[in-house]
Amino acid sequence: MNHFIKALDRTIFTLSHPRKMRKDNKKDEEASSGNPFANLDKTTVVQEARAFNETPINARKCNAILCKLLYLLQHGETISRTEATDTFFAITKLWQSKDATLRRLVYLAIKDLCNVADDVIIVTSSLTKDMTGKEDMYRAAAIRALCRITDSGMLQAIERYMKQAIVDKVPAVASAALVSSLHMLKKSPDVVRRWANEVQEAVSSDNHMVQFHALGLLYHIRSSDRLAVNKLVQKFGKSGLRSPYALCYLIRIAAKLVEENENGSDKSAFQFIESCLRHKNEIVIYEAASAIVKLPNITSGDLASAVSVLQLFCSSPKPAMRFAAVRTLNKISINYPQAVISCNVDLEQLITDQNRSIATLAITTLLKTGAEASVERLMKQISSFVSEISDEFKIVVIEAIRSLCMRYPRKHATMMNFLATMLRDEGGFEYKKSIVDTLITIVEENPEAKELGLSHLCEFIEDCEHTTLATRVLHLLGREGPSTQNPSRYIRFIYNRVILESTQVRAAAVTALAKFGAQCPQLRTSIEVLLKRCLLDTDDEVRDRATFYLAVLRKGNSAVMADYILNALQVSVVGLERALEQYVKGGHFEKPFDLKQVPVSAQPITSTETKKSALSVEAPVKKEEKIKASRHDIYAQQIAAIPQFSHLGPLFRSSQPVELTEAVTEYTVSMIKHTFNENILLQFDCKNTLNDQLLENVIVELEPQNEDGWKIEKILPLASLPYAQLGTTYTLLQLPEDGGVTGTFNATLKFQVKDVDPTTGEPESDEHYDDSYVLEEVEISVADHVQALNKANFSASWEQMGETNQVDETYALSTVNTLQDAVQNLLKYLGMGACERSDKIPEGKSSHTLFLSGRFRGGVEILAKARLALDPIDQTVTMNIIVRSEDSSVSELIGNAIA
Repeated sequence: MNHFIKALDRTIFTLSHPRKMRKDNKKDEEASSGNPFANLDKTTVVQEARAFNETPINARKCNAILCKLLYLLQHGETISRTEATDTFFAITKLWQSKDATLRRLVYLAIKDLCNVADDVIIVTSSLTKDMTGKEDMYRAAAIRALCRITDSGMLQAIERYMKQAIVDKVPAVASAALVSSLHMLKKSPDVVRRWANEVQEAVSSDNHMVQFHALGLLYHIRSSDRLAVNKLVQKFGKSGLRSPYALCYLIRIAAKLVEENENGSDKSAFQFIESCLRHKNEIVIYEAASAIVKLPNITSGDLASAVSVLQLFCSSPKPAMRFAAVRTLNKISINYPQAVISCNVDLEQLITDQNRSIATLAITTLLKTGAEASVERLMKQISSFVSEISDEFKIVVIEAIRSLCMRYPRKHATMMNFLATMLRDEGGFEYKKSIVDTLITIVEENPEAKELGLSHLCEFIEDCEHTTLATRVLHLLGREGPSTQNPSRYIRFIYNRVILESTQVRAAAVTALAKFGAQCPQLRTSIEVLLKRCLLDTDDEVRDRATFYLAVLRKGNSAVMADYILNALQVSVVGLERALEQYVKGGHFEKPFDLKQVPVSAQPITSTETKKSALSVEAPVKKEEKIKASRHDIYAQQIAAIPQFSHLGPLFRSSQPVELTEAVTEYTVSMIKHTFNENILLQFDCKNTLNDQLLENVIVELEPQNEDGWKIEKILPLASLPYAQLGTTYTLLQLPEDGGVTGTFNATLKFQVKDVDPTTGEPESDEHYDDSYVLEEVEISVADHVQALNKANFSASWEQMGETNQVDETYALSTVNTLQDAVQNLLKYLGMGACERSDKIPEGKSSHTLFLSGRFRGGVEILAKARLALDPIDQTVTMNIIVRSEDSSVSELIGNAIA
């Protein structure tokens, strides 16, 4: 849109200042002349429009006024309906002028004012006269303006003229009629579909643009009929189209057919796309190659032909073709890196390309496809030009280095040294943030890279101007530093921040020091001395933190330090605010506020500064944007607004959507399970894909497969479900009295059907009939009753929980044959969270210990240790799980859940 506005500005300036455009030196003109419309006033321009009523018409003066008016309208200036109507009727007087420039501006003004002014229909006869006149200069513009003001009732009056214009010998007239018909197809599809014969005739036009526009209109006319679209591709794919633009559009139509054809029974569309790889036009060849690589489930054989074409484009003398080829190869390398390896020699030649965009994409593609032995050579090649590219492309390079480091962890030293060098260079916030994110990711994913990464980050915060990045690095040091071989080396870097930095950084540094004191007993005395010095800080936040942490450390109780220093508060901010409001409004202060009733957030709240937006340092953030409601908070608010479910209490957790139907069925249903203390609310989101049916009284009927004690307490039906709209029905289940948590139900969608008119959506009669549709089974699992938690210091929490309610069980996991699969299945089935990144298993290990933490429905905390062992001969996994919780029944439930 910005490009269009700039082009319009240049056009208006040209029309209103024709003499200036005769200058030979355009650069001198741009330097000497400013924008004549920069300080226009809408009221003044509207008053100047009265000059349109003068006799005789001053074409030069009217041109300038119309240019001003169009400039204001195109730049978003609003005009009242009265002003628009008066101006519109004044413009109609300009039809008396024979000036060609003025007439073309009149057409533009009519198009912009027709949606605001009243009684614009008055110019229909004048536009029709120009549309059918002999002046080809006016006909195309008149068609566009006439179709803009024509509604469905008036379309039949100009139908004959539109048919003639579509097959007109003048290309500009035919293109205007075709494009206008495409817009009118949305308003009056039945009328425009009657012009299919004329449109098909226009497809055979010799003009490339007319052929392109005609093919686009013909496709939209037939788009509702898949068979007709298939025939269209077959017909024009065999006959051949002269226009490269039309061929590119036909390739996109064929690619859409291939994507929709899941079973792959029809190969004709793909064969047509593949045949276009041998076309003589480069645009068509590239469009075919780009379409092939975007197809889902493409085979390596089919991909090879497209890659070979793109490989040839890499050596093209045209920079645009080289850029297009390397950008597409870059996209292929994300999912199919092996397919691009054959192009590595050509890509290495592009590293020295004069166009730095091409060089950047080439090097990032090589980073995704390169071998481990070539990492050092690639890093040297990047360093030769990385200082010459913009921050935006540097971020692309950094992302590629991150993925390469994940593939080849043994090369972390080379890549981290390179990133540290880039971190010391000049750059903006987003650039530095991407490097810090990459270093943090490498540290978290690769234990061998921890100390090197922390050293680089410590050097960075010594001269860091971005508060957000400094606090994030300090948080990482507090979390990872105590577990290194020599944790004392990081104390100096952290305490320097207390002395030299801003309030937010000082507060984060105090928290980091406290974490070292909690986890490193040998450093605790020194940390207490440093925290005493912080008691004299000028800011109350820093003093309060230092006082609090100092009191906790002096107690020397590992459980207290784990609760108040190491394990961050992990609650939803919006949920906490709502729970506190309800507690205050209730007035029952004799009972303490229960923090366990607040829902768990996806990310722990570590400190006020680390939860800020990434851009909070650079730009102010509105209050309502600082804390965004999570998915859980949105569901809780929606359910609380339903009177029938207001008694359920706080929402414990909500599951991810579960599809109960296939995606292509006539009725689609997805389910979300909402867990409360004593109930489970099933939310069924339904959609009707039949345009000739209206569904009423829609419910999902459940039938328990076993006598597990589940009771259906209430069903909230959906009153009406029109075509293509999403509606929701609810079923409330009461938990079994015997404490059971799992259950399986047969589900059936039941409803009443009314036949409706597909075009209007109105029921044909009041008669209806009952119908049903069988859905997939509804299953309630253990994970629906558990929230995942993340304990920063699992061992301290484990010792604090004690062995009082411990359960120890051993199982043979016959359904998995790798440790990683066992870990993922266990997390999914139990719904608990992995602590201390124990869900990451290094390669080659035959045994592993998984630390799990969660909260059971009702606020009961659970901890578990799962020891996994892989038998290399039988490829079977044996698991010993030890569960501790605050309730013995919950421990038994989790411990026996696998059985």
